[in-house]
Amino acid sequence: MGEPIELHTPAARIGGWLATPGGAPRAGIVVIQEIFGVNAHIRSVVDRFAALGFTALAPALFDPVERGVELDYDTAGIAKGRELVAALGFENALAGVQAAVDELRRRDPALPVAAIGYCWGGSVAFLANTRLGLPAVSYYGARTMPFIDEPLHAPMLFHFGQRDGSISAADIAATRAAQPAAKVCIWPAGHGFNCDRRADYDADSAAQALAVTLEFLAGISA
Repeated sequence: MGEPIELHTPAARIGGWLATPGGAPRAGIVVIQEIFGVNAHIRSVVDRFAALGFTALAPALFDPVERGVELDYDTAGIAKGRELVAALGFENALAGVQAAVDELRRRDPALPVAAIGYCWGGSVAFLANTRLGLPAVSYYGARTMPFIDEPLHAPMLFHFGQRDGSISAADIAATRAAQPAAKVCIWPAGHGFNCDRRADYDADSAAQALAVTLEFLAGISA
């Protein structure tokens, strides 16, 4: 089980959820939240990665705007999450990611660190690669297209759902064209297929995507 932690960005103090493995970590992972905050689902993702041998940390990226955000997967939660995303902006989100990276490296300077993000966090994970130089995994990041031509600075993995109404086949094709060095996986699922709190949760696609993600992480920690 993880525990709450405090992180520091240049502009604000933010919270986070940290979980550590029982033995020596394989790598560090910054888990980047959806628009719903560091809620029970994101904490469970952090805990799962720790059980798989990683030191995992989810920074509470919305804290500079509103502390302790945990939203439900409903119409009200979506509306509130979108407001918070707009108020925060990508630069402040990346500052939170960098604070998490700094904390992981403070604990173990030799630890390789990657970013894994979901939904809005998938787009933040992409920017963590292009702007912070982190190996990154983007799950169904629908807000990535305005930045898709930014050059990668580390290995990159994209997961998309074939039935994701927020990410078109044209967007996926444009991603492949703009980032030929990245690995792109398309699963027979909808948006949010990795989240067991969502209607579009797809256990088979989530399990297969996790297996590919673990293979990707093995490459950065070798």
